[in-house]
Amino acid sequence: MIDAKLLRENPDAVRAALTKRGESTDLVDRVLVADSERRSSISAFEALRAEQKTLGKQVAQAKGDERAALLERTKTVAVDVKANEAAAKEAELRFDELAKALPNLVSDEAPVGGEDDFVVVEEVGKPRDFAAEGFEPRDHLELGELLGAIDMERGAKISGARFYFLKGAGMLLQLGMLQLAIQQAVEAGFTPMITPTLVKPEVMGGTGYLSAHDDVYRLEDPELYLTGTSEVALAGYHMDEILDLSAGPIRYAGWSSCYRKEAGSHGKDTRGIIRVHQFDKVEMFSYCRLEDAAAEHLRLLAWEKEMLDKMELSYRVIDTATGDLGVSAYRKFDCEAWVPTQGAYRELTSTSNCTDFQARRLNIRHRDADGKTQPVATLNGTLATTRWIVAILETHQQADGSVRVPTALRPYLGGREVLEPVAK
Repeated sequence: MIDAKLLRENPDAVRAALTKRGESTDLVDRVLVADSERRSSISAFEALRAEQKTLGKQVAQAKGDERAALLERTKTVAVDVKANEAAAKEAELRFDELAKALPNLVSDEAPVGGEDDFVVVEEVGKPRDFAAEGFEPRDHLELGELLGAIDMERGAKISGARFYFLKGAGMLLQLGMLQLAIQQAVEAGFTPMITPTLVKPEVMGGTGYLSAHDDVYRLEDPELYLTGTSEVALAGYHMDEILDLSAGPIRYAGWSSCYRKEAGSHGKDTRGIIRVHQFDKVEMFSYCRLEDAAAEHLRLLAWEKEMLDKMELSYRVIDTATGDLGVSAYRKFDCEAWVPTQGAYRELTSTSNCTDFQARRLNIRHRDADGKTQPVATLNGTLATTRWIVAILETHQQADGSVRVPTALRPYLGGREVLEPVAK
């Protein structure tokens, strides 16, 4: 949620952010009107409450006709207090609803534009030249089937399109990758967490994910949402709390299954496990002071790159354009690995600085040097996920259909250096 004071004092900054996101600025005026009405309603209610308290004291001291008149006035004020309290609550709810529809501000450093207007920050490694090696690369699904690692056909049989089984080497590959991610996170000072994958509406909404409601699975009774990332549960973990950040950021690494409808992606990446409805992920999440958020963002990116380097992948880092940031992100970096059979870079990690946007909605604060409570900043970043298997299999394949295991993963696969095709 945008700071109401900032919105009142500098609405043009909010309008500018919306323009950079490619969105209409009309909502700003509606929120300002609602804020004015809210403040007026609260003032009227508080004035009547003050009068009611004063009358109570006067009645206690008055006698005779004066007391009778004061009692009559007290009854009238009591009715007005009740009506104004209801009006104030209604105005508060109206303002809250409109204000929550505003996305976060955007960094002045973020490139302006749509999805394709990102800026490449860095390229790491060189895509493998299969032509020079004398063979045509297989895609990840063909390799997964040869290895007995991926079964899309039976996944669709029992659950429908975009579901799959990871088995044998595939299951061990994912489990090893996630374990390695947790190990790295713990060594970096993160607290590892297994998180709930069903959360309440106030938590889902608090993170901003209900703005993408068509991509979220919802249960009706009780009303709960399946999360598409453990970021949601980790953001809600300290809801309505005051944190002690005197020793620096509080960092968690959440391991969970994740669920997404992939709404709007019909016909896209239907082959294999690039876009699926269920996957597993280790997500980094950090709470820190707002003034420390930019530096913390770069730390999360560095930890993502460290994991990708362990997978021995070629990848690039992009600074995501403002029109592709999502509701909560102030700035976002993606790491995209080279996928040989697509001849393109595909997203494997994303790290977002959400500043105080989520914390205001979830009421998460800390005390500053003067003891005053301030909203914290929240940040998140992918440390490993199922989709990485796509790049790992395709990048490290060999001419006979076997796949070389990245050195860092070998201890998690029983020391195996190569995954061999299995007999059908």
